Amino acid sequence: MNWLSDNVNQLALLGAAAILILTIGVAAKYFKQIKEGKSEGELKEENWDGIGEYKNNSPIGWSLAFIGTIIWGVWYWLVGYPLNAYSQIGEYNEEVKSYQAKFESKWANPSKEDLLGMGEGVFLVQCSPCHGIDATGIEGKAQDLTRRFVSKSQVLDVIKRGSAALGNPNGQLGYQLGMMPPGLLSGADAEAVATYVANGFKGNNKGAELFQSACASCHGPDGRGMNGMAPNLREYDDPIISHVLQHGKQGIIGIMPSFKGRLTKVQERAVAAYIRSLSE
Repeated sequence: MNWLSDNVNQLALLGAAAILILTIGVAAKYFKQIKEGKSEGELKEENWDGIGEYKNNSPIGWSLAFIGTIIWGVWYWLVGYPLNAYSQIGEYNEEVKSYQAKFESKWANPSKEDLLGMGEGVFLVQCSPCHGIDATGIEGKAQDLTRRFVSKSQVLDVIKRGSAALGNPNGQLGYQLGMMPPGLLSGADAEAVATYVANGFKGNNKGAELFQSACASCHGPDGRGMNGMAPNLREYDDPIISHVLQHGKQGIIGIMPSFKGRLTKVQERAVAAYIRSLSE
């Protein structure tokens, strides 16, 4: 392709030529004025060590050039570039979309081994700086991902604050059953349910009974979230990993950012598969 046919190159050449002509003209004018001109006009009252300033207006050429630069800048931004010309950012975004489409097509039906390998790679690059390379949360500084609920205190915190504690700063993760309201249980009842859930849904008859009456309507009698209608409380399944990656999460050390657009769907599935493998 002839480089002169590129709109950006043409615009750059035109701008360079205009700047060069203006620079030569203005420089010639002021060199002549310096050589031949004499100071004149009314001095201001203020002076610095005997050096004062005249009350002269700005040179008309400078003023016109200044106004012209503003007008040209507005035109360049709204019409000339990037809306009506080639954009390196646009080309990059198109290349990323094309690559992601090929990636999704190639890994449309990945095996479990492929998902685990891909998930480990994504986790080590994107997740391990906060969660640690072993996913244990770097001594409590971030969420321990080796178990769905590592401690009773985590379950109690969710019961106390509701599902907004799991979501982004504006609310929830986007499950169909909506946000879990805070304070559904309190006192000994909350303690019993928290112990039951943190213990892997084992033992604690009182906690099991309270879970069925207060929690099962959304999370299901087995705590698995009723096919993605609400968060799965037993493991990090695909829906909860996808929701957290898409919306971010209020974490222990701050707000986990959204990874929306940075990972493909198959990469999200791979991360979920890898995280589940850590507790197996």
